Amino acid sequence: MKVLAADRIDAAAIAMLREAGLEVAEVATLPAEDLIAALVGCDALIVRGATKVTAEVIDQAPSLRVVVRAGSGLDNIDQEAARARGIEVRNTPASNAVSVAELVFGLLIALERKLVEACGSLRAGRWDKSRFAGRELIGRRLSLIGFGRIGREVAVRARAFGMTVRAHDPLLGEWPPDFAWVTRSSLDEALEHADVLSLHVPLTAGTRGLIDRAALEKLPKGAVLVNAARGGLVDEQALAEALDQGRLSGAALDVFAVEPPGANPLLARPDVIVTPHLGASTAEAQRRAGEEAAAIVIASLAASGVAGRPRR
Repeated sequence: MKVLAADRIDAAAIAMLREAGLEVAEVATLPAEDLIAALVGCDALIVRGATKVTAEVIDQAPSLRVVVRAGSGLDNIDQEAARARGIEVRNTPASNAVSVAELVFGLLIALERKLVEACGSLRAGRWDKSRFAGRELIGRRLSLIGFGRIGREVAVRARAFGMTVRAHDPLLGEWPPDFAWVTRSSLDEALEHADVLSLHVPLTAGTRGLIDRAALEKLPKGAVLVNAARGGLVDEQALAEALDQGRLSGAALDVFAVEPPGANPLLARPDVIVTPHLGASTAEAQRRAGEEAAAIVIASLAASGVAGRPRR
């Protein structure tokens, strides 16, 4: 059986697959036409976020049985087309929770302490110490939209900083008992009590544009927005307007509606911290994601009698 690994899957994961007796082909991120050609004879596909597994790709990969995203999102895979073909689609949602949560606080601290602008000023030969007075996190109110694995990791770190935390997650059934100190809230309550709003939901038809002009107007004056989830959750034009009008004091964005964002005007604003979708970009997260993805593929193909049998 053959596995195609795209988007530079971690070497430990490739070794796992080969030890299980699977043939593995490694490729870079490919456009649809080249991906279709590479998938000839492949039973499984592992991707990160860059490869787009479209309906066209799925329809022209007759041997494909399982697609695994080594990461938390599935918006780059046409799940409906895969279901129609009986192809299993999986992801590794736990693998990058810590790395994303740490980035959230890296972005938030950089924003509130004006670290990027201060660094640029000092490198330019200026000593503008009084210009870069910032704000502490202690006592601030954090609202989380989405309270899955990543949201909970963010909450734990917020508690260590002395922040109060509330969360909105309509898909969550029973509230996790270890997080009784986090206030469960409606969306409106979460927005209205947010000095800091952090997003942790997938991009779906129901969440696209969730943080629109109306949502931003419900935030307290001077609030900040952190988005290290998916760019399409936020109406970027409405965000720019809220910043222009002083309703928000700043934003920290790791993701954008279009990636790369090109000449997006948000990139030039001093009140916006931006990074190029780095949430899962740590060595540890990539290793965990790759190994978990490899384990899923091995288990999925095990019924063939090839996966899981050490190569001789």
